[in-house]
Amino acid sequence: MSVALITGGQQGIGLGIAQALKAAGWRLAIAAEQAPDAVADAMQKLGPEARYYQHDLSQIDAVPALLDSVERDLGPVTSLICNAGVPARIRGDMLDMLPENFDWTMNINLRGNFFLAQQVARRMLGQGAEPYRSMIFVTSVSAEMVSPERAEYCMSKAAASIMTKLFAARLAADGIGVFELRPGIIATPMTAGVSARYDALIDGGLVPAARWGQPADIGRAVLPLVRGEMAFSTGSVISVDGGLSIPRL
Repeated sequence: MSVALITGGQQGIGLGIAQALKAAGWRLAIAAEQAPDAVADAMQKLGPEARYYQHDLSQIDAVPALLDSVERDLGPVTSLICNAGVPARIRGDMLDMLPENFDWTMNINLRGNFFLAQQVARRMLGQGAEPYRSMIFVTSVSAEMVSPERAEYCMSKAAASIMTKLFAARLAADGIGVFELRPGIIATPMTAGVSARYDALIDGGLVPAARWGQPADIGRAVLPLVRGEMAFSTGSVISVDGGLSIPRL
């Protein structure tokens, strides 16, 4: 039985991925910080076979206990979806950025995701080749497209991009596929506060597809990756952005 561990799976992109995997027959472990309303709503949508585990990515010492609980309840993790992350704590001039705000973003988006993936990878190496094993890192178009008013977020996603390639190179010989998904402008709680700005940019032609992305768009992109249909493409970057990142004159 395939088991997916999804960080931040209680809302937004993570929930879109979880719903796609549920429909495809995966057992689901949702790891997220406590957010009672969002968690309750998500678990109702995902059904009784999905499990929720309270987990703070910055608390890397708690990772072994998290994975032990998932294995006890559902079985070994066969697909890790590193989706959870935080935005810049304060949008503003990067020349005014405070070290503690830089550290807060990096601690979760990079350090927390790395050490979770490290522990999952170690356990995956002890499993057999079936079912197919995979790791998906959800980054952002901001891994390459700069936003100086949220520089620490861009840097965290750029670092997560090379982290994906590192895991892909390390695990390829063991048949574990590792991929990077780069969402563009997606309608989620994270973008809700700046929706008017993005509405105007999309109306002005910023996104060739001329619409917001939806969490379901990301969910559909995940399916062939976790099924092993793109196994020989390990290390690849898959943009899910409606053409936003295409260089244009």
